[in-house]
Amino acid sequence: MLFNSISFAVFLPIIFILYWFVTNKSLKFQNFLLLGASYFFYACWDWRFLFLLVFSTLLDFYSAIAMSNAKNDQIKKFWFWLSISINLGFLGVFKYYNFFAESFSSAISNFGLHINTWTLNIILPVGISFYTFHGLSYVIDCYQNKIKEERNFIDYSLFVSFFPLLVAGPIERATHLLPQIKNQRIFNYENAISGLRQILWGLFKKVVIADQCAQYANMVFNNSENYSGSTLLIGAVFFALQIYGDFSGYSDIALGVARLFGFELLKNFAFPYFSRDIAEFWRRWHISLSTWFRDYLYIPLGGGRGGTWIRIRNTFAIFLVSGFWHGANWTFIVWGGLNALLMMPSIINHTNRANMEIVAKGSLLPTFKEFFQICSTFLLVVFVWIFFRAESLTHAFQYIGGIFSNTIFSLPAIQIPKRLIFIIFVFIFIEWLGRENEFALQKINLRTPKLLKWGLYYVLIFLILYYAGSDEQFIYFQF
Repeated sequence: MLFNSISFAVFLPIIFILYWFVTNKSLKFQNFLLLGASYFFYACWDWRFLFLLVFSTLLDFYSAIAMSNAKNDQIKKFWFWLSISINLGFLGVFKYYNFFAESFSSAISNFGLHINTWTLNIILPVGISFYTFHGLSYVIDCYQNKIKEERNFIDYSLFVSFFPLLVAGPIERATHLLPQIKNQRIFNYENAISGLRQILWGLFKKVVIADQCAQYANMVFNNSENYSGSTLLIGAVFFALQIYGDFSGYSDIALGVARLFGFELLKNFAFPYFSRDIAEFWRRWHISLSTWFRDYLYIPLGGGRGGTWIRIRNTFAIFLVSGFWHGANWTFIVWGGLNALLMMPSIINHTNRANMEIVAKGSLLPTFKEFFQICSTFLLVVFVWIFFRAESLTHAFQYIGGIFSNTIFSLPAIQIPKRLIFIIFVFIFIEWLGRENEFALQKINLRTPKLLKWGLYYVLIFLILYYAGSDEQFIYFQF
């Protein structure tokens, strides 16, 4: 069930009405309703994988209780490592087994040995990387006594499986979401309207920006050997726009839907393409994953303590693991390594926290220096995205080689509709105007002139309906 599908447009109002008008007097029934709706939502993808989600939930729920009841540290460690090992084991089998088997076979063949590789013909369960990380953070926090174990199975299950974030995040923390689950929610009209506004903007990003850019990005990447350097560069830029519109659009819809039910989820994007350096970009892109790796990998490894070489080692560690988290392909690992490499100047010079505030805060336009920094950072990100999108390392290097050829100065071989180019520029303009807020349309409120406000709403709705129909999968569902 896609967020941009008719089935979800039917599903959401039904759950909303039942939640606020039927079960509104009982927190227990509200949570039970949301859990049932979440399992139904997940089952619409493939009901056979529900058992994996429920098993993972049961494992972490009872492991946390067992750690709390443990009479000594050895028993506590046993339950901790049991939970961690099984969770990572499932993730490894479903997501990484074939990668390791094929990589091993390829490495052996370099020595003249040939073996028959046994691979698994299985489907990757949607959202497994996300809900596994929900459970891992909970178990780790319980083990480190940062939170108290949850003994209400319905409440804990809802934390893991809440349908807006179940299949593609944000990656929530028990310290943030569980207290909201356990406390009575009261309907707030302003929050609900804000949620609808964020859903609208997310749908626009996905349907109008991401899905339309995807047509041209796919055309170029799938036939890259036939295009000039200038066309390949345009294809890479369109993929950068596609992945931002797709993933941040999903996050906007997820946060907006959650707000309809009285929840505030973790912010996942903060206008990353307006960043002035790579360090700032990674503070603004997929924030819930970046902070997860910071708290559960970077800091335990020593963080920024211990000198420059320790910081370099730890930075490469989190980016390589982050790349591997995204997919079982060497392209993702190289993508992570390149991001770490681009971070090195700021790590070595201790400037990685130089740009903490949003660019040009309080001003309409950036300075020339800021504009240059934004453009150069964006081009670096576009370059690295090529590895993320490419089918293989060979494909990525051929694609980059094609860009840096003498055909870079030729006229592009594909024609982008002027209407789409205009829409993209208007999209960037609106994002720029709203960059100091949680999302671009947040400033639109009761004080905004009705003609402007409703005019914008109707234009966005018209464009969403006009471009709807492709039902493109969200990119991050594959992770």
